[in-house]
Amino acid sequence: MTPVELSNPIYHDEDAARAHLEATRWPDGPICPHCGVIKEGIRPLLGNSMGPGWYYCTSCKDKFTVRMGAIYERSHLPLHKWLLAFRLMASSKKGFSAHQLSRTLNVQYKTAWFVAHRIREAMADHDPKPLGGKDKVVEADETFQGPSDDMFINNKGWQKKRGIGSKRKIISLVERGGRAKSVKIEDLTAKTIKNVLFNNIVLASTLNTDEARHYKKAGHAFYKHESVHHRKHEYKRGDACTNSVEGFFSIFKRGMVGVYQHCGEQQLQRYLHEFDFRYSNRSKLGIEDGERTTLAIKGATGKRLTYRNLDGIKAA
Repeated sequence: MTPVELSNPIYHDEDAARAHLEATRWPDGPICPHCGVIKEGIRPLLGNSMGPGWYYCTSCKDKFTVRMGAIYERSHLPLHKWLLAFRLMASSKKGFSAHQLSRTLNVQYKTAWFVAHRIREAMADHDPKPLGGKDKVVEADETFQGPSDDMFINNKGWQKKRGIGSKRKIISLVERGGRAKSVKIEDLTAKTIKNVLFNNIVLASTLNTDEARHYKKAGHAFYKHESVHHRKHEYKRGDACTNSVEGFFSIFKRGMVGVYQHCGEQQLQRYLHEFDFRYSNRSKLGIEDGERTTLAIKGATGKRLTYRNLDGIKAA
C-alpha cells in the first residue's frame, strides 16, 4: 500500500471505518440482520451507554451493529484494523503472513492468525457460478502441496519418505481469461475428478488437460476435450495447453512456500479460497486493489467462523 492509501481515515479512525463498512454493507440504508426489516423500520440508538453504531429494529425489537451477521461479529478487534487487514490480504498477490499481519496491526499472533482465516472465509465462494460456457476454455490440472517428504519415526528420528503418497492433493480449474476454482481432494481417482469437474464446469465448455488418464472418461461429457502430453515434452498444440492453470500454480506455490511456509491440512481449502479469490479478481480483469478489497468485505456478510468450527472444511 502507498502512503497515500494508508492515510485514508478508514485505516486508523474507528468512526470512519464503521461508516465505510455500513456504506459497503448497506448502500441503501441499514437492514436488520435478525429479521431483514429495511431502513424504514430501523432507527439509530442515541446516547453513550452502548457506544456508537447501534441500531434498533422496531419490528423484532432487537438491537444490532454492522458487525452482526458477519465474520467480525463478537470480535474485539477495532473495525479500522479489520479494514486494514482486508486491504493487505486482498492486495498482496502471494499472500500476507499472520506474523506480518500481527506486526502491522499491532496485535498478538493468534489474533492475526484468526483474523486471516476469517478473511479467507469471506473470500470463499465469492462467485459460485460454474466456470466456462459456450466457446470458453477451462483448463484443469492437479498439484501436490506439503507436508515435507521428511517424517519422524520413533527411535530413528527424521527419515526421508519418498513419493507423493503423503502429499495433499489439489485440483485447480482455471477459465482461460477468467476465474479459478481450486479444490482439495482425497485421491486422484476418475470418480473424484469427475465429481469436481461436473460440479464446477459448464459441460458446454472445452476442457483442456494433460495426458493423465483420470481425465479421459470425464472429458467425453464436455463439448470438447483437448489434452497435451507433458511427458513427451508437448506443452502447446494450437489452442490446446494448460499454461493458465500452471501459471496459477506458480503463484500459489510461491505464496505457500515463500510467505505462509506452513499450512495445516484442515486449513488448506481456505488458503485455496484466498488464492482463487485474488486470481479471479485480478488487475488483468479490470479489478484493482480497492475494488478487490470491497468485494472481499461484501463477502464477509452472512458468514461466521469461530474456533469451534475452524476445522470444518473437508476435502472433496
